Amino acid sequence: MISFYGRCLAFLVVYLFAAQFVSVYAGSFHKDVQIHWGDGRGKILDNTGNLLSLSLDKFSGSGFQSHQEFLYGKVEVQMKLVPGNSAGTVTTFYLKSPGTTWDEIDFEFLGNISGHPYTLHTNVYTKGTGDKEQQFHLWFDPTVHFHTYCIVWNPQRVIFTIDGIPIREFKNSESVGVPFPKHQPMRLYASLWEAEHWATRGGLEKTDWSKAPFTAFYRNYNVDACVWANGKSSCSANSPWFTQVLDFKGKNRVKWAQRKYMVYNYCTDKKRFPQGAPPECS
Repeated sequence: MISFYGRCLAFLVVYLFAAQFVSVYAGSFHKDVQIHWGDGRGKILDNTGNLLSLSLDKFSGSGFQSHQEFLYGKVEVQMKLVPGNSAGTVTTFYLKSPGTTWDEIDFEFLGNISGHPYTLHTNVYTKGTGDKEQQFHLWFDPTVHFHTYCIVWNPQRVIFTIDGIPIREFKNSESVGVPFPKHQPMRLYASLWEAEHWATRGGLEKTDWSKAPFTAFYRNYNVDACVWANGKSSCSANSPWFTQVLDFKGKNRVKWAQRKYMVYNYCTDKKRFPQGAPPECS
């Protein structure tokens, strides 16, 4: 007969094993991320781990990364961007795998000179190759209030949303020879860094360091994802995002966002693609 101690030990083993494969959780900056660079320029600002700031000065930027890796998921955070003259700065929220042939899914906010709009730069990399940029000007000032930025990544598509409004869908087009990020687990990252050589008007506007430090805020970090552990990913196919598609209303919202606010689309760049748009664009 198994002793009470034995039953408890068996339960503990099962619990610890299962804990490696938890696929859904509400995030806490204290619990779920580490500020992995910046020498103190990144700070968690409350006891619950709900609010975090990243800063940039002339010497360094800062950033955080998730403790865990994911293979598919829904990741979101609320952000309030650097106000005023933020030329040359880049504030990010993205997924990325390690290595020289990495996969990556990007939200990047390119700073502006005062009075001009931020540029939201989105991109999808597979096996180290991106070149799938779409850029937008937002329909609000992202420095005044927090707004929710979300990436849905499942086997068939990547969907970018802002405050629940889809602005871009990148579909799995492997059937026409286009690689799709589906084999490499990715961590979630965020950063605030300097890229004055390209970030604002192609590098024409330089960073005004008299305005430093530049600070952006993150809150309500949440992940509902397939956690990668021990060489495999735990994932419930019952998660709504795992099979999420854009319905008629969602497709119309993408058309609205792209018609009114898109400022660059690689699919229509004839200088880059003189022989015609890449196959996924059709």
